[in-house]
Amino acid sequence: MVAITFVIVALAEVADTSGLVTLVLATRFPARWVLLGVCAGMLVHVGIAVAAGSLVGLLPERPLEAILAVMFLLGAVLTIREGMEDDDDDDDDDEEREAPRTRWAVVATAFGITALSELADPSQILTATLTAQYDDPLLVGIGALLGLWAVSALAVYGGNRLRQVVPVKWVAWVAGGIMVVLAVISAVEAIRG
Repeated sequence: MVAITFVIVALAEVADTSGLVTLVLATRFPARWVLLGVCAGMLVHVGIAVAAGSLVGLLPERPLEAILAVMFLLGAVLTIREGMEDDDDDDDDDEEREAPRTRWAVVATAFGITALSELADPSQILTATLTAQYDDPLLVGIGALLGLWAVSALAVYGGNRLRQVVPVKWVAWVAGGIMVVLAVISAVEAIRG
């Protein structure tokens, strides 16, 4: 379950625009402090998603499967849409802001940007959905957190190289395809009861 969650959430996050924000921060500030702030923000992000998924998981099985199917489809659409967007124009605004002066200011900036930019994004919806589906919040939370941290580390230390090798839209389509398959499986389970 940890591995499944890791792969699905990591794929969704690679296609996400927040990785670009992390990449931009890492080009302007020391990587280790950016990564520390981003990882702390991701911890909050996963905590919210697991709590939401645990609440959804309390529903009876048939309605739960129907909701999961819709949530997986929503996650697929959001992931593919974000993977297709052109974010080159958004990065220019970040370049003109005043730079934080201390390492803790860098950590706080990276934390705040990550925590806010990740609210209700595809990886959070997926984490909540997987928590509700698998009914094991701890393992799903661990898998999601490790997936998010791995992608964040890639964005901080090798984001430009990775984006040159694998186009984001391909990753978005693969992640979206996986979510559509999961949506179909959930829909079939909801119909079969």
